Amino acid sequence: MVRLIPRDRHFFQLFGELAEQLREASSGLGEMVGMYDRLPERIAAIQRIEHTVDEYDREILARLDRAFVTPIDREDIHELSSRLDDVVDRIQETAEAFSLYSIPGPRPPAVRLGAIVAEGGGHLADAVGQLDQHAAMGPHLEAIHRLEHEADGLSRTAIAGLFVDGSDPLDALKWREVYRLLEETIDDIEDAGEVIERIVAKNY
Repeated sequence: MVRLIPRDRHFFQLFGELAEQLREASSGLGEMVGMYDRLPERIAAIQRIEHTVDEYDREILARLDRAFVTPIDREDIHELSSRLDDVVDRIQETAEAFSLYSIPGPRPPAVRLGAIVAEGGGHLADAVGQLDQHAAMGPHLEAIHRLEHEADGLSRTAIAGLFVDGSDPLDALKWREVYRLLEETIDDIEDAGEVIERIVAKNY
């Protein structure tokens, strides 16, 4: 396997650990929407992960301030850390929306979108974990793009279906917001994947 970039094990270790937290949060959201039980407990677990990810983000940026030489460009380290943090922030916001809007139960498009979040988050975590192995991360990045494309079409169809004759307007508005947040979570996953693609293009 060709080495993409010189190893700084602590930077990449921190990214890998942050990415595993992201994997857990995305999986947690997918399970929450799919099973739709123990919502307060599941949301609290995601909130704890979000706090942990904030700590990783701060540690990465603090190390960046102290580092004389970095394994990749400083702005790329900063942007990747911020993008990963953004994904987990959005996952938390999305999970909380189900409680905030008193959603009584999931709808099939939401269940699939939640599953896409979980799958996309897993691929993103795998790509981050293989940041120095260009050939190994390619399939994960391709999968993220494929999932985002599926999610885009699914959310558009789901939102369009809300505003039909006889639909409760308040219920429709609540679900539109939930679908929007689910789609934006997947968009954030793709944005983080594109940062990795740019890092690969610059360093491979």
